[in-house]
Amino acid sequence: MSMDAAETQAALAAIARTVSTCRDCALASGRTHAVPGEGAADAEIMFIGEGPGFYEDQQGRPFVGASGKFLDELLCSIGLDRKRVFIANVVKCRPPQNRDPQPDEIEACAKHLDAQLAAIAPKVIVTLGRHSMQRYFPGESIGRVHGQPRRKGDVVVVPMYHPAAALHQASLRKVIEADFARLPNFLSKVVGGDVEARPLAPVPAHLKREPLAAGTSPAAKRPTARDEDTSAPAGADPQQMRLL
Repeated sequence: MSMDAAETQAALAAIARTVSTCRDCALASGRTHAVPGEGAADAEIMFIGEGPGFYEDQQGRPFVGASGKFLDELLCSIGLDRKRVFIANVVKCRPPQNRDPQPDEIEACAKHLDAQLAAIAPKVIVTLGRHSMQRYFPGESIGRVHGQPRRKGDVVVVPMYHPAAALHQASLRKVIEADFARLPNFLSKVVGGDVEARPLAPVPAHLKREPLAAGTSPAAKRPTARDEDTSAPAGADPQQMRLL
């Protein structure tokens, strides 16, 4: 049974209180503030990023650093306001030194994101970056599927590059802007029920990325880059950066 706006708002507030006291993974010990997420209880579109950065941890709000400012610009460019969408992350506490969230941390936090999705019931989910994309398309490459909407059950998912990617690779800014520019027309079709339910094509064997096994530390594989960073780490391969 769907909830009305007041019930949804109350449910989201209860989830936020639970997140604020959650100690289910090691990230809780290093946080300043948990970052449950924010936005409209009746949002038709929900954006899911990776995890809080320095400024998010300080303020307890998602996407308020450099990539958050770019996200605000992207939303404004297509006539959306963050107050009319909902923005969250796959983990609600900042990983140390902005490293990748580990599989056990993502798993521990999944129940909070699941509860938010159940309460809001968005028509469209936009994943921002590799880790949120993997939630819906394990083993896929963001470079291969970005901007391509796919139906997953009752919701349509649009995988996109994380806004921070444009801060580290200037050529991706145009790509991200182009993907966002298609959202309004696409959202109108979803609301009207006029969306083709196309499955993802099989991933070629030489391109497939296996999901990280539990206990594997992504930080050991790839340097980190998040809101407060302004340039790619020396020697990093831009095509393999974790937010891409």
